[in-house]
Amino acid sequence: MEGDFIKINKWLLPLSWLYGIGVKFRNLCFETGILKSRSFDIPVISVGNITVGGTGKTPHVEYLTKILQEHFKVAILSRGYKRKTKGFVLANEKSTVADIGDEPRQMKKKYPHATIAVDSDRCHGIDMLGTIEDTKDIDVVVLDDAFQHRYITPGINILLVDYHRLIIYDELLPAGRLREPLTGKNRADIVIVTKCPTNLKPMEFRVITKAMNLYPYQKLYFTTLEYQNLVSINADKQLPLSQLTADMNILVLSGIASPQQMMIDLKYYTQRIYPLTFSDHHPFKAKDIELIRHTYENMPSPKIIITTEKDAVRLEHMDGLGDDVRSQMYVLPLEIKFLLDQNNMFNQNIIDYVRKNSRDSILAQAKDDNGSQDCNHSGNRPRTISFRNYRQTRDPLFRDS
Repeated sequence: MEGDFIKINKWLLPLSWLYGIGVKFRNLCFETGILKSRSFDIPVISVGNITVGGTGKTPHVEYLTKILQEHFKVAILSRGYKRKTKGFVLANEKSTVADIGDEPRQMKKKYPHATIAVDSDRCHGIDMLGTIEDTKDIDVVVLDDAFQHRYITPGINILLVDYHRLIIYDELLPAGRLREPLTGKNRADIVIVTKCPTNLKPMEFRVITKAMNLYPYQKLYFTTLEYQNLVSINADKQLPLSQLTADMNILVLSGIASPQQMMIDLKYYTQRIYPLTFSDHHPFKAKDIELIRHTYENMPSPKIIITTEKDAVRLEHMDGLGDDVRSQMYVLPLEIKFLLDQNNMFNQNIIDYVRKNSRDSILAQAKDDNGSQDCNHSGNRPRTISFRNYRQTRDPLFRDS
C-alpha cells in the first residue's frame, strides 16, 4: 500500500523545522524576485521530485524522449551527478560514466540519436545547447532532476511521487525525506504517482487523488514499472523473466536509491533472493568487485546475477569480475506504463505543448504581434508560453485557484 516504505525519525523533527525555515526562505526569494528565474524561447520540460531517493526519474525522462523524438529533435540536460568533469559536456557514444554520470550514460546508450548534455548550471547548459552548431536546432529540452532548480522557469513542470512514499505522509529532512515543504507540489503542472501496483483498485485511485489535494490546473497521472527481458551485461543474449524458475538463486546487485520494489517483484519468480546493495550512484571499486565475486561463488546453483541499468553502466568496464561471473550477469531493463489508459492523454498534452511553443510558432506569433502592437511594446519579443496558459486557452473547464 502507499506509504509502506516511509520511516519518520521523530526525534529529528526539530531539525526538520529549522531546515524548513531555510527552504521556505529560498522559495520566497524566487517568488518575490530577489532570486531570478529565466524563461527560454524553446519548450522546456522539467522532471523531478521533492524527495531524496528514487522516484523513477530516469525511466520517465526516457519515456518523454521516446515519444518526443518521433516528432522533434530532443535534448536531455542533466547535472551529471558524481561525474569527474566540470562545466558543460556534450555526450557522445564514447562518453563514460566519469565524463557524464551514470544516468546520462544509460540514456545515451538507449537513445544514441538524442542529444544529451550535462551541466550543473542548467541555464548555462541551455545557452550552450543553443550556440553549438550540432545542437542549436533542437526543438525541446528535457531537464532531468530539476524540480528544485528554480533558476529556470520550465514550460511544463513534472513532479514525480513514489506510490510507496507519498509526499503527503512524509516529513522534511532529516526526519523524513522531503527536500522542501509539501506546498512545493503547487509548482507542478503535472503530478505522476510512480511505481504503482498494476492491480490498484478504483477506490485507491480516488483516495490518492483526494489526498494529493491538487489544484484544478494540475493533471494527475499514475504509472507502474514494466520489466522487459533480461539482457546480459555484454548485450549478447536475452533471458525472458518467465524462464526464471522457483529453484533459481538470484544475486540482486543494486546501487540505487530504492531497490525494495525490485526485490519484491523478483520474489514472484523465486524466493531465493540474495540482496547485495550499495548506496545510490555507488562508484564500484576493486573491493566491491571482489565482494560480488565472492558472494556469487558461494551461492548454490543454479544461479545468476541481476542488476539495474544504472548499475550496469558503472560495471560495464570494471575488471576483476571474471568471465564466469560476467557470463551470468544480467541487466533488468524497465519501462513505465500509464495506468487507467492515461498514456494517450499524457502524450498528446506533451506533444501539443511543444508544437504550440516551437520556435516557428513563437516567431509567427511575434510577427502577428508586430502588426498589431507598438514596436516598443515588450510583447514583441519571442517568449515561451507556459503549460498553464496553454491549457487555459484549450480547456474550457480550466480555472485558476
